[in-house]
Amino acid sequence: MALFAVALAACARPEAQTEDGRLRVVATTGMVADLAMQIGGERVAVTSLMGPGVDPHLYKASEGDVRRLTRAQLILYNGLHLEAKMGDVLEEIGTRRRVVAVTDAIPRERLRAPPEFEVAYDPHVWLDVSLWSLAAERVRDALGEADAAHAAEYRARADAYLARLRELDAYVRRQAARVPPAQRVLVTAHDAFGYFGRAYGFEVRGLQGLSTASEAGTADVQALAEFIAARRLPAIFVETSIPRRTVEAVRAAVRARGFAVAIGGELYSDALGSAGSDAASYEGMVRHNIDTIVGALLGQAPREARP
Repeated sequence: MALFAVALAACARPEAQTEDGRLRVVATTGMVADLAMQIGGERVAVTSLMGPGVDPHLYKASEGDVRRLTRAQLILYNGLHLEAKMGDVLEEIGTRRRVVAVTDAIPRERLRAPPEFEVAYDPHVWLDVSLWSLAAERVRDALGEADAAHAAEYRARADAYLARLRELDAYVRRQAARVPPAQRVLVTAHDAFGYFGRAYGFEVRGLQGLSTASEAGTADVQALAEFIAARRLPAIFVETSIPRRTVEAVRAAVRARGFAVAIGGELYSDALGSAGSDAASYEGMVRHNIDTIVGALLGQAPREARP
């Protein structure tokens, strides 16, 4: 149905800029939309298809999404198969609209390619701030190409934003250093934090794989519980875009082994928080995550997230 709607709508020309002259931009995830807003500023009108708490691995484009995409002058998406169920729609629209994968700016040798993920790369690059800075540069260039008259303004805003991301990366490193190396073990609902672990010195274990399309089985729960109990980990973490029951099952299996592990708080992995939350922006999401992780591993009270 979505592809049929694309076939009908894509023949039309993209709508002109908004009444106040802004560039129409549609982004798939909240993280990508935030890049466009931070770099585009008042020159862009950004629509995000996936809201707070939405799992991009499972998201399917609706007819309303197709209408938004075909009205856009620029479409930005993560790429690396994150939006797997939207792949056909994006490919079809890309024959008639300007469609950009922000991760195309990242050298392939800097991407993770876990053997269990077949021939594809790990798409969760935003959890390493230095890699997401490269995505920001791609958004800067895409906006300048779509709206050449204001390219200099996009470059200036991008320069300021990239400086903030360098400060953010340094903050995460300082916070991580508070945790003794032997205690830097992060257990979450799915394996989204591989780039985070590689960049900031954490051993990472996820109950599910890189994609949430397949559910974890009993053997996965038991194996992870055995790892947690053997390592005497103080805390494990839930994610706002994944049902809490998966991690609760692990916690119960750990308890059955005679060890009590705490739920250290909620992390934002595949989606930003709602408006007004401390994770409504990418910078806020990163700060919430590292503060929650460090606090829980050091034995402080858990921080609850707002989806």
